[in-house]
Amino acid sequence: MTFMKSIGAAAVATLMMTTVASAETRITYKSAKAGSSYFQMAVQIAEAMKTGTGGDIAVTVEESQGSVQNVMEVRARGGDYVFTTPPALVGLAQNGKAMFEGKGDPAFADIRALFPIPSLTMHFVMSQASGVTSFAQMEGKTILLGSGSFGATEGEKYLKLFGLEGKVTIADSELSNAANALKNGQIDGFVTAGSYPAPNVIEAAASTGVTLLSLDDDQITASKRTRLTIPAGTYAGQTDDVTTTSLPVVAYATTKMDDDTAYTLTKTYWETREAMAKDAPWWAAVSTDMLSNITTQIHPGAIRYYTEIGVSLSDAQM
Repeated sequence: MTFMKSIGAAAVATLMMTTVASAETRITYKSAKAGSSYFQMAVQIAEAMKTGTGGDIAVTVEESQGSVQNVMEVRARGGDYVFTTPPALVGLAQNGKAMFEGKGDPAFADIRALFPIPSLTMHFVMSQASGVTSFAQMEGKTILLGSGSFGATEGEKYLKLFGLEGKVTIADSELSNAANALKNGQIDGFVTAGSYPAPNVIEAAASTGVTLLSLDDDQITASKRTRLTIPAGTYAGQTDDVTTTSLPVVAYATTKMDDDTAYTLTKTYWETREAMAKDAPWWAAVSTDMLSNITTQIHPGAIRYYTEIGVSLSDAQM
């Protein structure tokens, strides 16, 4: 009898442990390259989810080679997959256009948005010593664009749009060297894209003194990007707001994720955003106004939360 009771007790204990384990929802969050600001954000979100749900949701952060890869992996992933990408890429994937031409998949139609995260923000950074305060004055200057990044591609595009192609010297160096190169006078300025405040701009502003260039209305229209304001005081010596452009970025799941999980992820994200902003200022720039950047459907679980807090959504998002 004692032996049978022991087996019975062990079975109950196993059942209890299984029940506890099954109560934990595991999520894979795929964002960006390790060391990038977006990878740091992913780690912060993972920690926020753990704290905000009392451990009910455990998020594992995966390194990514980029937003296109994140979208493509939807084809092989399950309901535990969350990824980040600009909204425009989701539309392209669902319509089989551009980099998704010939690579369409029914799984792309199941992509649903959860919440916006800090946008990729264009920074045009000039040393104060250069005396440059407008794009026209960049002529004859040496500019570092870096290579292989959104900021480099976008920066090159803007130089063409604003009549500066062939009129500036493009420095042959990595963007990671930008602050030192600016300080040493090897370059007059650099272009970078990232959520603000961007670490390399913080470093340059503190060590050298910089001027961030603003775009006018015509330039923003020509860029076909989203207007964004970097508030005065974001960087050392920045006394005025800076008007620039951005590429919105959003966290997505698919319809394979159950509504309750999507609801909890979305609710926890917004309820912990202010706490995250105390550790990393880029979260302070995120608001529900940024939901307007989502051009495809939002997950029903997330819609439930937005309805609860009185946020209006478009017909296309429902």
